[in-house]
Amino acid sequence: MNKKFGILFRISGLPGSGKTEVAKLIHPKINSIFGPTIMWSGDDLRKNFNNNSYKFKDRVNFSLQNIDLIKLINSQKINVIFATVGLSSEIRKIFKKEIPNYIEITIKSKISDLKKRKDRKFYNNNSKNVWGKDIKIEFPKKSDVIIVNDFKKNLNYMGNFILKNLTKLKKLKNYKI
Repeated sequence: MNKKFGILFRISGLPGSGKTEVAKLIHPKINSIFGPTIMWSGDDLRKNFNNNSYKFKDRVNFSLQNIDLIKLINSQKINVIFATVGLSSEIRKIFKKEIPNYIEITIKSKISDLKKRKDRKFYNNNSKNVWGKDIKIEFPKKSDVIIVNDFKKNLNYMGNFILKNLTKLKKLKNYKI
């Protein structure tokens, strides 16, 4: 880890898997352990930058813009928790290459479980460009932290599991800005 930069804690997973809720939950603890930290989701950025295109090419371009923003923030020794679908090997490789202090957290959920949830109707309707439905899912082969959300565990359990495993990572030992 390069202490001249903040850390990117990138939480990826399918839409509806709990990325943003877990990010909100762990944000205060990450902030107290690793120093100044901000948190946002891909949906937050889409809304703020008025980006409504979900075509794969546009997703890649939007990810490149996200990387530039994260690099700017990390260069000021500020950590970022970024909750995003991000299940593309191409996009993940670019993040790993461009961000000096990259931590990858993956939340795995089955699409069949997500379809059962009433708030995730886009898996059951005519929505286009949906991960796992229209866009191939490319889960990372190896993440720093992996958690399975089968929707039988509560968010506190998931948040505590992630935090416990982050503190065990060798590359984060003694890291505090």
